[in-house]
Amino acid sequence: MSFESLNLNPAILQALTTAGYEQPTPVQVKAIPEARAGHDLMVSAPTGTGKTAVFVLTALQRLAQPSAKSGRGPRVLVLTPTRELALQVTSAVDKYCRFMRHMRTGTVLGGMPYPKQRRLLEQPLDILVATPGRLIDFIDQGRVDFSRLEMLVLDEADRMLDMGFIEPVKRIAGATPAARQTLLFSATLDGGIAKLAQQLLREPRLIQIAAPRARHENIEQRLHYVDDGGHKRRLLDHLLRDTGLGQAIVFTATKRGADRLAEALFDDGHEAAALHGNMNQNQRNRTLARVRNGSVRVLVATDVAARGIDVLSITHVINYDLPKVAEDYVHRIGRTGRAGAMGIAISFATPEDARQLKQIERFTGRGIEAHVVPGMEPKLRARSDFSRDGRGSSRGQNGNQGRVNGAATRWSSRRDGGRKAGRVFS
Repeated sequence: MSFESLNLNPAILQALTTAGYEQPTPVQVKAIPEARAGHDLMVSAPTGTGKTAVFVLTALQRLAQPSAKSGRGPRVLVLTPTRELALQVTSAVDKYCRFMRHMRTGTVLGGMPYPKQRRLLEQPLDILVATPGRLIDFIDQGRVDFSRLEMLVLDEADRMLDMGFIEPVKRIAGATPAARQTLLFSATLDGGIAKLAQQLLREPRLIQIAAPRARHENIEQRLHYVDDGGHKRRLLDHLLRDTGLGQAIVFTATKRGADRLAEALFDDGHEAAALHGNMNQNQRNRTLARVRNGSVRVLVATDVAARGIDVLSITHVINYDLPKVAEDYVHRIGRTGRAGAMGIAISFATPEDARQLKQIERFTGRGIEAHVVPGMEPKLRARSDFSRDGRGSSRGQNGNQGRVNGAATRWSSRRDGGRKAGRVFS
């Protein structure tokens, strides 16, 4: 199928051709006709499958026709959870509308000066891309006119839920016309996302594209079992002192955790810095510049902040905390082994991480081989629950055999002679 078969405006087709796109992706083939027909959508597809183009091309197709209402407010509103994603969406809009006349796009996000964005909202707009927090500020000031809004897009709605933006999203949606079209994109469509969709969407069409399994054959994946936070910290310090490690990204579950860990590593003599969503854009840019020029060897980051980082000198990715979503594991480890280089991805797993570890292994279709560092072995032993032959093997980093078997995913207690013999991996 070609983009011409989607009956898009000639100016949009010209932009696609100029950008080198020849065929729509599966999610675009399924979603664009439904969106163009005016249906609300719930779309789940992996990152990198062309979801952004689904709503951008649909929006531009709609904007090719003049608005039925006069006014200055946007006709299309795209909400994103982070500044980085907002800027990526804005860049995509600029790329696809380059041959359309008089298309006006604006971006409102945190970490940028208010006066400039205030002046932007006073001008006529076609598409407004925004983060929820900053947009709420302008709504409270009476600076946003949604009277002619036709389409609301919720991009990466699951991340907005994780970041606590759902109530602001509901407030923003409540300020828009009830007759709007709403397109929701999310990695998952259950739980809180399903409840949100029920409140904001009208008889939505459901579109789900299965995630392709990224093999990452040039990335060696390792697993280290840890007993507790102290064990995890000691092991991380040991790994970072390996002279074979060029630069590393260490992933944490929370922004506060990233700050604390980066500070602790810096105090221990590591060239470390944090990157997370509470930093303003200038701070993030400076940190990334330091990573690229080599003055930061260890970047401690959260998933949202690290999305899209492309630094060829990253030799290691370390999952200090396992991701909550299995798909994020693939995104994380993909920060190393760029441009065909070899990379190493190391994950720490505590007894509480059993479920997350198994989900990751199921998602990737492979077990993660467990390793031990002599002198830093976990006190608990692991049960191989994923390996096909039930045995598996584990190598220490110096080639010594360890006591850990395979890719463990379950912990339990064992009793011997009626007395507790201590906690073990069973």
